[in-house]
Amino acid sequence: MIKSVRGVPKPLGPTPWQDGVNFAVYAPRASSVLLCLFDQSGHSEVARIACVKHEGGFWSIRVSPLNEGALYGFRVDGPYEPEQGLFFNVNKLLLDPYATDLHGEFTWSERHFCHMPLGTLNITDNAIDMPKSRVRWLSKYEGERPNHPWAKTLIYETHVKGATNRNLAIPEGTRGKYLALCDEAFMDHIKQLGVTAIELLPCHAFISEQFLTTKGLQNYWGYNTLSFFVPHKAYLVGQDIAEFQQMVRKLHQNNIEVIVDVVFNHTAEAGIDGPMLSFKGFDNGVYYRTVEGKPDAYINDTGCGNTINIDHPATLRLVMDSLRYWVEVMGVDGFRFDLATILGRNLGGFNPHHAFLQAITQDPILQKSKLIAEPWDVGPGGYQLGAFTAPWREWNDKFRDTVRRFWRGDNGILPELAKRIHGSNDVFEHNLRGPLNSINFITSHDGFTLADWVSYEQKHNEANGEQNRDGHSENFSFNCGVEGFSSDPSINALRLKMQKNALLTLLISKGVPMISAGSEFGHSQGGNNNAYCQDNISSWLAWKTAQKGHALSFFIHDVLKIRRQFSLFSNPFFVHPNHPRFGVNWYTESGELMNQENWHESNRKWLICALLDKKLNQAVLIVLNAGDSLLNLTLPSCPVDATWQFAISTSNSNITLPPQANLQIEAKSSWLFTAKNEELK
Repeated sequence: MIKSVRGVPKPLGPTPWQDGVNFAVYAPRASSVLLCLFDQSGHSEVARIACVKHEGGFWSIRVSPLNEGALYGFRVDGPYEPEQGLFFNVNKLLLDPYATDLHGEFTWSERHFCHMPLGTLNITDNAIDMPKSRVRWLSKYEGERPNHPWAKTLIYETHVKGATNRNLAIPEGTRGKYLALCDEAFMDHIKQLGVTAIELLPCHAFISEQFLTTKGLQNYWGYNTLSFFVPHKAYLVGQDIAEFQQMVRKLHQNNIEVIVDVVFNHTAEAGIDGPMLSFKGFDNGVYYRTVEGKPDAYINDTGCGNTINIDHPATLRLVMDSLRYWVEVMGVDGFRFDLATILGRNLGGFNPHHAFLQAITQDPILQKSKLIAEPWDVGPGGYQLGAFTAPWREWNDKFRDTVRRFWRGDNGILPELAKRIHGSNDVFEHNLRGPLNSINFITSHDGFTLADWVSYEQKHNEANGEQNRDGHSENFSFNCGVEGFSSDPSINALRLKMQKNALLTLLISKGVPMISAGSEFGHSQGGNNNAYCQDNISSWLAWKTAQKGHALSFFIHDVLKIRRQFSLFSNPFFVHPNHPRFGVNWYTESGELMNQENWHESNRKWLICALLDKKLNQAVLIVLNAGDSLLNLTLPSCPVDATWQFAISTSNSNITLPPQANLQIEAKSSWLFTAKNEELK
């Protein structure tokens, strides 16, 4: 016999209470909140219990006996006044915003819509098409964490399913799942590369947009969040969300950190006429930003229909509680915030001291986490690269675009390239941050893969069903003479060399390097630069190539090995002239220091740079030749008490060890020389 009594309003969500459960939600303008219990199949509603209202807009109820595993949802009644932004509809079953587990699948139907196109209230019940919230409590994560400093971090951005779904060395039932990421076949591969952290595309439970499902497509990337606490269950081998914890623990034991991509800028409820699944039904105005004076119109700074109202205390609390949950319970080490500008924007625009940005850096749990911002969105003043403050790191698209343009052979890139290699001081130094605040990358999940960047000059997104209108049109790419696949050995050799050039530039630049999964073995998406809906072999990594041993994998490993040997890459501050320990010298091809006139020669397509640590008598000489002809180079004098030694190159040319003073640097090639005097340390 189910019994219910007045509960307590905090904490929100389901919490254990004697032989039952305390449920608490926030719905300040509701007239009633009903807890709905379901049988274990999730098909039949077996009880409907009225919650008790508390001060401050909280509702609660304690139910017993009730065990872990119970299935439930909420129905919330109140005024239906669309012109006031109020959409209460008791006919819609809502997910608990604080649910930590779900049961069942989401199915698209018109039942999910609060109102029909003509604005009439939709009274059809949507429970049959909704997953149910499930009572589940995990113990806090226990185990040692790697805690890699930023100076020694290499990020490997990947998709949970795409990373392993075609890896035949992993058991079939595990491929494409969380547990596949901690399988030795995957971990050994990324450890051999030198990876210290994997950055996973969204792991929060998500659904596909209706416009995709009608075309027979799915949201593959996962930027369409349904729940901020539940791991996406399609990535589980069974139905136990503890598999995520198990994955994290095993990765930690192998000295690999876990960063998750989080989407707190919008939800799967889309626009005003989108489905009612959770937040919209508890209180639309609490969770979503609306146009001033028009509470029935959403602000759409995301391009996805709605924008989270992070200014509201309840929404801010929800986001903070979710982040703490993923650190304390799930064990993750950090977050990459999608469209992070939104999380710092209030009515006056972006504010680097927004309540959220202050709260997260002051929180005793979260301040220890790695925090990475994607510093742009499509809203007003949306591009904010460099505007975040310590300890935030930011995706540096200026690095990406500059390196791409340099190797494409564009004119006049040298001054900009020098800034990017030196850590982008023009971007980060103004607010007391250093080169390690820059997340440097050439490619990511969004855009061309590294192989496609040297194989396509035009995007080829026809498979997305949008007449190739989606995705960026300017990718700063080149095809090496043939658009797409080629069987010409000379073209393929050039493409391989150009990928190495980009990787070497990335890995010897000041900052934190990030490589996109598949870059290490030439993964191609057939020229699709917006493969968000391609849940198929065009997105899944082709491991047969990797398992044969790919030249790019060995190259990344070798360059990283060199990088780790030199302290100058871990210096957290920018180096300016007359620095007592570190130095940066820029040279001409004749071995002389660059002058202002040299920097402004627009057809100069080569860069020669020496990074040095005078205390440890170490130096690295970087030679990048993006030109179409040989570069006659006179090696500059070594700036420390040592001799230049050849380290690595993307060229097939032979070189003596130590190198001769005069060298011919092959067109479209990169060279690295090192100098160390161990005796003078």
